[in-house]
Amino acid sequence: MESFDKILKNGTVFLPTGRVNTDVGIKDEKIAYIGSCDHASEIIDCTNLFIFPGLIDTQCHFREPGGEHKETIKTGTQAAALGGMIGIFEMPNTNPLTTTPEALTHKINRGIDTAYTDFAYYFGGTYQNSSNLSVWENLPGVCGVKIFMGASTGNLLSATDEEVEAVVSNGKRVIAVHAEDEFLMNENKEHILKDSTDVGMHCKWRDVNSSLNATQRVVRLAKKHSRHVHVLHITTAEEMDFLRQNKDTATVEVLPNHLTLHAPDCYEQLGTLAQQNPPIREKHHQDALWRAIEDGTVDIVASDHAPHTLEEKGGIYPNTPSGTPGVQTLLPIMLDHASNGKLSYERLVELMAYGPIRVHKIKNKCSITLDYDADFTIVDPKKVHVITNEEQASKSAWSPYDGKKITGMPIMTIIRGNIVMRESELLEKIIAQPIEFNIR
Repeated sequence: MESFDKILKNGTVFLPTGRVNTDVGIKDEKIAYIGSCDHASEIIDCTNLFIFPGLIDTQCHFREPGGEHKETIKTGTQAAALGGMIGIFEMPNTNPLTTTPEALTHKINRGIDTAYTDFAYYFGGTYQNSSNLSVWENLPGVCGVKIFMGASTGNLLSATDEEVEAVVSNGKRVIAVHAEDEFLMNENKEHILKDSTDVGMHCKWRDVNSSLNATQRVVRLAKKHSRHVHVLHITTAEEMDFLRQNKDTATVEVLPNHLTLHAPDCYEQLGTLAQQNPPIREKHHQDALWRAIEDGTVDIVASDHAPHTLEEKGGIYPNTPSGTPGVQTLLPIMLDHASNGKLSYERLVELMAYGPIRVHKIKNKCSITLDYDADFTIVDPKKVHVITNEEQASKSAWSPYDGKKITGMPIMTIIRGNIVMRESELLEKIIAQPIEFNIR
C-alpha cells in the first residue's frame, strides 16, 4: 500500500467539483492522492476543518526596495502566511520601480532568499517601456502588467489615453489597472477639496466619475486591441453596472475594506487609517459590490495590502498617505462574511483561488488536483477570534480591524507540502519559489 509524506485526514475538502469529506495524500511536495488513505510519515487530523486549495493574495505592496521601514518581502510574506496565503502577487511601485528586467531580477532574488510564501511580481507598464513589454511580460516570475491611471509614483503614471494605449497595444498578458482619472481628480482637488483637512472628503475628491471615467476609458482601449484588462479595487455601483456588460474584455477585483467598511462611518471612526485609493464609499456602493459578488461579476477578492507607519498616517489630511495593511486579515474578514451568510465558502474559494487561476493563468497551484503543488489553506470555520494590532506581522504594526470579533480563521498554511503556519505560529521557512504561469 502506498505511503505518503503527509495525509490530511477527515477534512471537508474543497475540490473543483465541490466539497467532500475525504483525505488528501501528499508526496514529494505534490498532491498524490484524493480519497481514503492511512499510511504516512505524518497524519494531520482535519476533523471539523475545511481544507481549501492554497489561496493567494493577488494585490500586495511590500515596499521593497525603497520603503523597507514600512514593509519588506520577508515581513509581508510572513503576514501572508499567517493569514493563510500560500502565495502573493506584489506591485511594481517600489523604488526603483519594477519596470526593467534588472529590477525584476533583484526582487525575485529577494523573494527566493527571504519570502515565507511563493510569489510573483507585476511588471510596471509605462509609455517609456511599452515597446519592450511584449518580451518582458513573459519573464519568469511575472504575473502580469500593471498600469496606474491615477495617483502613482514617478513614470508609472499613465494618465492619458496615449500612455495607456501604448501599454495596451504591446503584449498579450493580463493588464491590471488602477483606474482613477488623474485629470478629473486634479480638478476636484481644486474645486471640491480646496483647503479642507477633513478625511471624510476623500470619497468626494476622488469621486465616482473619476473612477468610472477611467474604467470606461481603459476598457474601450482594451477592446480596440483585444486585450484582457483586470480592473482592480472597484468601489462604485456605476462601475459594476458598466463592467457587468463588458466581461468579454475586463475581469474585476474588489477588496475586503470596500465590502466591510463604508462612508461616512469609517472616516469618523478611523480617520486617516481608512484613507485609501480608490476610497471607501457610501453604503449603497458597498451593497452594489456585494450584488456583483453574488451575480458573478467579481472575479477576485484581494487585499491591496499597502502599509504605512502609524506616524505617517498620523499627519494632517490630505498630506497623509493612502493605503492600509491587509494581507494578514484578507481571509479572516472574508471568512467572517461567509459565516454571516454574505457569500458561500465555495464562492470565497472561487474568488481567492479559481479566479486567480482564470485571470492570471496560474500553473499547478490554487486547486486540489492530482499532481498540483501540495498547497492548502486549512480553516476552522467556527473559530472565534479578535483581530489585534499586536498580532500583525507587517512592519506597519496596525490593522483597520483592530478589536473586531470575527468567526472563522485559517489555522494552517501548507506550501508544497511544508507546514509554514500552524495555529497562528510561523514554523519552517520554505525555500520560496516564483509562481509559474501558462503564458502561451
